[in-house]
Parts: sequence; structure tokens; C-alpha cells
Amino acid sequence: MKLVWGPALRGYLLAGGWFAGLSMQLRQPALWPDSPTWTLGLAAALLALAVWRRRRHAVAALLLALCAGGIGFATTTLRASDALQARLPAALEGLDLVVTGVVAELPRADLIGTRFVLATESATLRGAPVALPPRLSLGWYRGPDGDALLSGPAEEVRAGQRWRLPVRLRQAHGSFNPRGFDLELWMFERGLGASGTVRARPDAPAQKLADAVGAPVERLRQTLRDTLQHQVSDAATAGVLAALVIGDQAAIDLGMAKQVLLWRHL
Repeated sequence: MKLVWGPALRGYLLAGGWFAGLSMQLRQPALWPDSPTWTLGLAAALLALAVWRRRRHAVAALLLALCAGGIGFATTTLRASDALQARLPAALEGLDLVVTGVVAELPRADLIGTRFVLATESATLRGAPVALPPRLSLGWYRGPDGDALLSGPAEEVRAGQRWRLPVRLRQAHGSFNPRGFDLELWMFERGLGASGTVRARPDAPAQKLADAVGAPVERLRQTLRDTLQHQVSDAATAGVLAALVIGDQAAIDLGMAKQVLLWRHL
């Protein structure tokens, strides 16, 4: 049987080479330095351009697959390096900072407070500007009494709002237990450079600066969730519907989880 080097086979080779490069990068115990990574990516791209006109030949097609693997390896390494460099500097951990940013995702509220993702726009430490990660995971919790150091939000935090918040941040730390939840990996996958708490006090208040200035998709999701909660009297059922319609699982009652799985398999 004669092998035909048609477009379909060349496409399979390119896709296979790309995924092979990704797989090889993910198995590395440590990231390559930026300089050799850029060299590999540029060399692979230049070689691909050189042999592209002869892509119908078997050798050229195999070289293109090899180039796709090199480009996939290099781009994945560089993206991972950028994500690691965007984490909170150790020198800013545990300090009182003032951060201005936009609520970038659907907030999750419960009896003890609200958790949300803030897309940072600016930050200061004792009035001096500092650089923070582009995305922060924040908790705004209620204290046990009115004079508590941590007090919950005076009004609802909604997606797309711009806030100026006093916060304390920490780097991504989690338990390194076998088969346990990997907090650091979870934050890395979501592009979260740090987590922390809002430290609103009378001498350092939180300020809402604007409504609906960003995150249009998340604002729409929150509007749909609010509509479901107002239209459906049973909170557990409303939570299940919100999970099915907009992917928000925060309001699901634990007793309804099996029902959700059943509905998804119907």
C-alpha cells in the first residue's frame, strides 16, 4: 500500500508533532531558561519556513512535524515562565497594600463572606506604587463583631465593579500531601498570582469606584444567576439550575449533587 503525502496526512503529522512537543515540555522537571527556549522556537520557525514549499515531500513533511514540536515546546515553556514571573514577590507577602482593580469573575458569597477574583490595575504600599500579579484571589470575610479587623462588604460585590481595597496577600502555598488538592497548581492554571484577604477598617476603608466597567460575560452570568434566584423559590433548585445554565456550582446544596449528575446523563 502506497503512502500518499496528502494534506490530511501532513495535518496529522503537524498536529502530532505539536502535541509531542507539548507533552515533552510538560514532563520537564524544571523550565528551560528563556535564552535557549527562544533559540529553539526561532530555529524551528525558520526551518519550517525553509521547507514549507517542499511540504509535499515525505522528508519535508517530517521536518515540519519536528518543527511543530519544537515550536510547541518553546511556546509552552515561555508561557509557563511568564506565569511564574507574574506571582507575588516574597517581599510584599503579608504587608498592608491598597489595590485598585476590577472584579473579573463571578463572586462567590456565603454566610462568612465573599470570594472573588480581582484584575489588578494599580497598587501602593504606604503610598508608593508597587507591582502586583495581574489577577488576585481575594476573600472579604465578616468578623465576629462590628469592631473586628476583618469586616464583610457593606454592599454586594458584583462582577465588573471597580474597587479600591486594602488587602494583605500571600503567595500560593498549599499542602504537599500525596493525592491531595494542589492549591498552587490550581492557582497557576487559573492565572492567579496570589491570594489574600480584604482588610477594610475605619482608617483604611474599601471604596467602590464604579459599576459595570469590565468583565461583560461575567456580568451577564451574574444577571442570569440573580434572575434564577429570584424566580425559583427553592434555593437548592435555583443553585442546581445556576450550575447547569451558567456553570456556577457555588450555590448547589450538597444534597442535590447526585441529582445534578443524574440530569447531566439523561
